[in-house]
Amino acid sequence: MAAHEDVAREATFGSLPVTREERVWNFTDFTWVNVGLAIATWAFLVGGATASLVGFADGLLAMVIGNAIGVAIMLLASVVASQRYGVEQYTVLRSVFGFGGVALIVFTVILFTEMGWSSLLSVMFGRAVSQVSNEALGTSIDPSGLAVTAFALVAIVAAWVILAKGPLTIRFFNRIVAPGLAVLTVGMLVLIFTETSWAQLLDAAPLAPFEDDRLNFALAVEFNLGVGFSWWPVMGSLARLTTTPRAAMWPAFIGLFGATILAQAVGMAAALTLGDSDPTVWMVPLGGAWLGALALVFVAFANLTSLASIVYSTCLALRQAGGSFLTRVPWPWLCAGFFVLPGILAFFPGLLYDQFLLFVTWTGAFLAAICGTVIADYFLLRRQRIDLRGLYGHGAASPYHFTGGFNVAALLSMGLGALTYVLLYNPQTLETRPAFNLLTASVPAVVVAAVAHLLLTALLVRRAGQGGYDAVAPTTAAGRTRGEQA
Repeated sequence: MAAHEDVAREATFGSLPVTREERVWNFTDFTWVNVGLAIATWAFLVGGATASLVGFADGLLAMVIGNAIGVAIMLLASVVASQRYGVEQYTVLRSVFGFGGVALIVFTVILFTEMGWSSLLSVMFGRAVSQVSNEALGTSIDPSGLAVTAFALVAIVAAWVILAKGPLTIRFFNRIVAPGLAVLTVGMLVLIFTETSWAQLLDAAPLAPFEDDRLNFALAVEFNLGVGFSWWPVMGSLARLTTTPRAAMWPAFIGLFGATILAQAVGMAAALTLGDSDPTVWMVPLGGAWLGALALVFVAFANLTSLASIVYSTCLALRQAGGSFLTRVPWPWLCAGFFVLPGILAFFPGLLYDQFLLFVTWTGAFLAAICGTVIADYFLLRRQRIDLRGLYGHGAASPYHFTGGFNVAALLSMGLGALTYVLLYNPQTLETRPAFNLLTASVPAVVVAAVAHLLLTALLVRRAGQGGYDAVAPTTAAGRTRGEQA
């Protein structure tokens, strides 16, 4: 498929089920997509932030526990349905929250979450390029100065160019960048252990812990749970382009868990031994001028593909949630509009970058609750069966119209889950309940949202004969023509 044809299809039919021929990512392709996302987006930063709370052994355990649980729940709530039906994630969500409910979530939680990540990635690109310039050209660029802002804006423009050409271009760049990042990550891990013994690494003290060791470990686990959930806004939309369920689930877990843990371990070990949690600072001291600069170059370019992947999914969501108005907006202009706020935030490079842990935990509170609601709806109430025609119906003609387009039960369940999170752990004040040290906040948020959705659906939705829970056609989108699907 030519690049311009690919863009036209996404612009016009982005919300419709993809046919078998349009599934462009095989097992290997999707593995590299996820490896590139995992390493470039936040893994090194997460490792450094974890090192602020706990030492290496506890940190490694916290990262394995948090990511394994968070990624598994997130994949169940995003990848399974989108891949099976070939339908974009936020279209599938109409069966959970209703047409208006999806728009509410997209224009609040998802929009600001993904704009925040886009800002973080562009600033990380700017800081990485600045450090390379300082080493290679002898400049002295301030990591919070206007030069970083300028480089961040360059990243946004470059990501927009990649994005405007469609998912095939994203695949092409990931095939180049992701393998290089994987090799460099392993190389940096080797460098750490050539300079530091295992015993020294285990004895290294955390950078800025609280007095309570149990609280430090619980916070580290919670932070990594939030990292796992943070993939939810983009994964379903990407997974619908995979060729088989196996090519969707396993590459996602390999990349988002395996590659993340490896890169986080490097970030944590470097932070503990070099005393700085910022990867754009410690990569040069760790690898030396040339290897460190090369690593930063790869990270910078990988951030471009991560930016493109994030915005690709989000703009598809905006197009569908925005109704006929955004449907008429040309795809490149819609993507450009998304980048306006990240571009403004680039002029304040430390605003989110220096508050990384706070940003991840706040977004995790809502995403964990959304995941619990979606899993209860799709797996328990609908038993993985969705009425495809109902996803594209108009008004009351669709079983997913609920009450005025809003599934009140699902929205209340999501709110109760997020409230549970904040009651157990308030990211803003850092206040915690005793149960947090044992249960974390994300896991109870998922459970409460799921149980609440089951109960509220029985009380509010099924009694009113809404939602189509008792009459779902057991069909998938695989192999159908676009006319049959829509």
